[in-house]
Amino acid sequence: MTDPSDLQMPPRIEVGVLGWLRKNLFSPWYNAFLTVASLAFVIFVLRAIFRWAFRSARWEVVTTNLKVFMIGRYPSAEAWRVVASLALVLVLAGLTWAFRKIKDRPIKRWLVLAWIVSFPVIGILLRGFGEDNPFMPRVSAEVWSGLLLTLVLAIVGIGASFPIGVLMALGRRGRLPVIKILCTIYIETIRGVPLISVLFMSQLMLPLFLPPQIRLATVMRALVGITLFSSAYTAENVRGGLAAVPRGQYEAAQAMGLNKALMMILIILPQALRNVIPAIVGQFTALFKDTTLVVIVGLLDLLGIAKAVTGQRQFIGLHQEVYFFVAVLFFICCYLMSYGSRRLEKALGVGER
Repeated sequence: MTDPSDLQMPPRIEVGVLGWLRKNLFSPWYNAFLTVASLAFVIFVLRAIFRWAFRSARWEVVTTNLKVFMIGRYPSAEAWRVVASLALVLVLAGLTWAFRKIKDRPIKRWLVLAWIVSFPVIGILLRGFGEDNPFMPRVSAEVWSGLLLTLVLAIVGIGASFPIGVLMALGRRGRLPVIKILCTIYIETIRGVPLISVLFMSQLMLPLFLPPQIRLATVMRALVGITLFSSAYTAENVRGGLAAVPRGQYEAAQAMGLNKALMMILIILPQALRNVIPAIVGQFTALFKDTTLVVIVGLLDLLGIAKAVTGQRQFIGLHQEVYFFVAVLFFICCYLMSYGSRRLEKALGVGER
């Protein structure tokens, strides 16, 4: 005769939305308590924000100065160049999204080439040619400001620091003692000082290493400092990815008859970069937010423009509206970077295989 204690109840099957809620949010009792308390807190905060945003806030400080937030002191007559640059980026982004699942390699190669070419094209659009040019007169980089300057600093800093960081990581893991020591000294020195110090050094010391006839604008010197700073952290992230590649991958590449250069380019480096996508994107997101430090060297980025707007006579005291708007812009940009990182991780199977 079967003992009733030996009988096991079938596992409870959670079905649908209610089942998911019961399993993840309301079981056991302390999860239910935390869920209710968290929901009440979120409702309280959102209610206060919406009440302020739709009843008390004076958004005319934002709508009146919207162009100032976007392009700052960039000439209004030449604002079409910024719009054209943005349109070019949106078109390339749309094409990349449309062809993301196509396995046709020539199309993907053309898209990569188009992205690479777009950077100098945008640079020419924003800077122009000569001051006497009737179509695109030169616009000094000193007047670049607002969100335009923030995006330029972040995009150029990220794009330039990535290949430098990869080379530094390879040099630090290489077997040539001189290169290894120099790369190690560079990485550890830059990582041991704050970005503010690097920005000041780039402003004050960089002209000492250039010929007298070459004078870089403040924006260009800030770009050099940001690139040098970010490349050191990128190098350390990539070095961690290289160390995580199993030794068997090196041996398999050698067994295929690949030399060291091809082994690193085709086998090792792609796996290393794939492993450190979250760390690299996190660093680039932090770099995007750290561009606000350029206000210390006299540049008016998005945050600097916000501070200037709050000093306008008719908008004195409207700090909450201005900084809330700036925070939303930063959140959107950072979220897009994070979303793109997650899509890339999913496409490459990071953490799955």
